[in-house]
Amino acid sequence: MVSKLDGYARLGRAKHPQKVLKRKRDAEDPVVLEQRVADFNLKEVDVKNFTDLPLSLPTVSGLDASHFKILTDIQAKAIPLALKGADCLGAAKTGSGKTLAFLIPVLESLYRKRWTSLDGLGALIISPTRELAIQIFDVLRKIGRYHTFAAGLVIGGKSLQEEQERLGKMNILVCTPGRILQHMDQTASFDVNNLQMLILDEADRIMDMGFQATVDAIVEHLPKERQTLLFSATQTKKVSDLARLSLQEPEYIAVHEAAPSSTPSTLQQHYVITPLPEKLDTLYSFLRSNIKSKILVFLSSGKQVRFVYESFCHLQPGIPLLHLHGKQKQTARLDVTTKFSAAKYSCLFATDVVARGLDFPAVDWVIQLDCPEDADTYIHRVGRTARFERNGRAVLFLDPTEEEGMLKRLTQKKVPIERINVRQKKQQSIKNQLQNMCFKDPELKYIGQKAFVSYVRSVHVQKDKEIFKIKELPLEEFAASLGLPGAPRIKFLKGDSVKELKNAPRHLPSSEDEGENVDGRKQPKEKKKEEVRTKYDRMFERRNQDVLADHYKKMIEEDDEIANVDDGLGDADEDDDFLTVKRYGYADDIEGLNSSAAPVSKPRLVTAVGKEPIIIDSKRREKLLKSKKKLLKFKGKGTKLVFDDEGNAHAIYELEDEVQFKERGPAENQRSKFVEEERERVRAADAVDKRLAKDKKRERKEKRRAREMAEREAGEEVHVQLGASDDGEIGSGDDAEEGASRLVKKLPKKRAKKWFEDDSEDETRHAKKRKGHTIEAVEEPETLEDLEALASGLLG
Repeated sequence: MVSKLDGYARLGRAKHPQKVLKRKRDAEDPVVLEQRVADFNLKEVDVKNFTDLPLSLPTVSGLDASHFKILTDIQAKAIPLALKGADCLGAAKTGSGKTLAFLIPVLESLYRKRWTSLDGLGALIISPTRELAIQIFDVLRKIGRYHTFAAGLVIGGKSLQEEQERLGKMNILVCTPGRILQHMDQTASFDVNNLQMLILDEADRIMDMGFQATVDAIVEHLPKERQTLLFSATQTKKVSDLARLSLQEPEYIAVHEAAPSSTPSTLQQHYVITPLPEKLDTLYSFLRSNIKSKILVFLSSGKQVRFVYESFCHLQPGIPLLHLHGKQKQTARLDVTTKFSAAKYSCLFATDVVARGLDFPAVDWVIQLDCPEDADTYIHRVGRTARFERNGRAVLFLDPTEEEGMLKRLTQKKVPIERINVRQKKQQSIKNQLQNMCFKDPELKYIGQKAFVSYVRSVHVQKDKEIFKIKELPLEEFAASLGLPGAPRIKFLKGDSVKELKNAPRHLPSSEDEGENVDGRKQPKEKKKEEVRTKYDRMFERRNQDVLADHYKKMIEEDDEIANVDDGLGDADEDDDFLTVKRYGYADDIEGLNSSAAPVSKPRLVTAVGKEPIIIDSKRREKLLKSKKKLLKFKGKGTKLVFDDEGNAHAIYELEDEVQFKERGPAENQRSKFVEEERERVRAADAVDKRLAKDKKRERKEKRRAREMAEREAGEEVHVQLGASDDGEIGSGDDAEEGASRLVKKLPKKRAKKWFEDDSEDETRHAKKRKGHTIEAVEEPETLEDLEALASGLLG
């Protein structure tokens, strides 16, 4: 059997050979089984075990091998109705066994119809999250191990092409909404026209606003004649939802509506009033006190999950930590769920991606650090513990502004919850440690800023404003509790005041010269006297939509008694500033200078073309303006011109006369003519380019051929004739020496000695080869004896 990661499994290759399964299937007539289902009456039969239901032998064997024997309430009421082909809406508490309530009807329906791979897709099971889809697929493989259907898992995170190759062979598909819609739109071999059953697990989450458009698009691809099953812990009866899914006289099954509580009776539920800045301190103290527990902590956003996980990993509370959110890759998410399920003691920080349907074994605590968006989300979160009649505990952290509204919502949903207090002796503060870590690690600080913004955004977008009052939250203190030096600016909280801030005057009002407008905004008063303000003053006084932080305002707010222009020539005791900027050249300043001060050069005006007069009020500026390059920015901008082939100047862009344009005919005809002319020009240029390319290729080929011929001639063996006379006799004496010297110049160098040759062989060896009157030597003759030996070799 192929593993579930491949998204494909053949249900029926676990224990028995195919032949045995085929005999068992043939022995049980589907027609007889169909009659048993038709004759079954739920009111007359007391159903307690799976053997009491009219199920096929492969299904019963799979349930028995998976140790499923006793029916739960939702299973006892939903399975018989689904077996008869009715549309069902099932609502039951978390951990009540809703998965088997729709998987068993799927297997039985396809079995009775003798479904094969040639019939195509028979059942489509849609889950809101990948983790829940994987869990459903695992249960399907267990109970369907003796069936011969092909089941697939399509959840994304893998190559689309790999899934497309196998999708056409599937009988049962477990999927998420987005991925299956992508296949419906892009996979040609994916045919859903023969679909028999559509199942939506956690239907209220699938049909909410987040998946509404996707579900509508999926339903449009499906046939109208089908059976539809909807299951969730918090089910609704909205007419619009039922109409969108094309349900036909659905049966509503709610086994726990009359129960005093919407949550399991074995679940202990408490809440703690914790101010927002103290939540992380309380959570850390709680983990330190429960290191021998299995804890699931819910937060409102993935960025918060990452920050809390990273910071707590540095703090080391003494318990293994894991984190899970929707932005992780599929392999990482699967690895985290597997580790947390197998762990005995662990803490998992997660978002609502694991709040629905997932079955983590033996979870002791469910901590909701952030308030859930509604009571239904609370019920799903706490449902991760106290499953299948086991015990569990849940704690909800509430800010004082959230207490009244959230408790009212929980009371309406019949959720029993009690308040508890935190022992101050065990409370630990991690604020200073977080600040130290954020100071040393810029990346952690950046994650903390993102976590802060994501939390504020999650509160801002909530619909229930009776619970979530963002204006009453202490955001500055909350940012400090995360270790941040200050609260990051939240753009989406400005609202309609953005335009007012943008159009507000840029003057920074002081405490004395500011008034108040009708709308409460500060308005600067009229100045009493004309003040001299430089560009530096204007730059530092500019608000620019509150870009400057508060400490910048403190830097630029000065007493009005201090002169705005200080020439630095007065009494030193009267100047309180440590650093001052000297400014000369203004008329008011020159008149007010002390007579004992050093003389200042009189400012002069320099005019530039197209610009206002420039005041030269310092030697430095005068020196800079002597440069032609510096003066360019004060001169008027010229007009760029282009020259045609005849040398006439034209502007870069020139508009043609409209009358002349209309005289040449309609615009569409001119366009077609222009396109045709350009096409011909491009075609001619292309022919020229091809011809040039051929010529260059031919030239390169000829050069290569000439180079090869030269190398071949140079590599041929050199024949040298030593002192040969006309009668064929070999000369001697000086002629022999001259011939030998010519031979040595043309002979190759001594070859390298081989590894198997010794020195004696090398000394005695001389490569000699007689070919007519030619000789080939290796070593250069140095003495007369060598020349005689060379001559004797020539004589034979």
